[in-house]
Amino acid sequence: MLTITRLDQADARLLIAGAETHAHGIGVPMCIAVTDESGQLLAFSRMDGGKVTSATIAVDKAFTAAAARKATHEYGAASQPGAPAWGISSAIGGRLMVVGGGLPVEHDGHIVGGIGVSSGTPAQDQAVAQAGIDHWRAHRA
Repeated sequence: MLTITRLDQADARLLIAGAETHAHGIGVPMCIAVTDESGQLLAFSRMDGGKVTSATIAVDKAFTAAAARKATHEYGAASQPGAPAWGISSAIGGRLMVVGGGLPVEHDGHIVGGIGVSSGTPAQDQAVAQAGIDHWRAHRA
């Protein structure tokens, strides 16, 4: 089995390719960001027709998933009034995302990066991000 401790450009391209394939399949052009394990941007793709406003959101979803080591939709539930993470979306200058579409990329029990997707519904964004991870695992992990 291949040992991966951090994502590189080849990994980022595989993640984006898998995500773009799924986005094409559902007919929703997306913005897709991939970060390293600390949330720093490695690669970005705005598909033709991807929403301009979604570029920053995709990057922040990938940042949140990698740096916080948690899927963004999990923060959505935990950040409601009265919940343990209420108000977390205003942390770090508002960069922590609480909307689905950001997933940590895990290998061998370690978070090695994050993928963030935006332009569709939260469920579509999350499915596209998962397709990117599935494609990457099939080819690298």
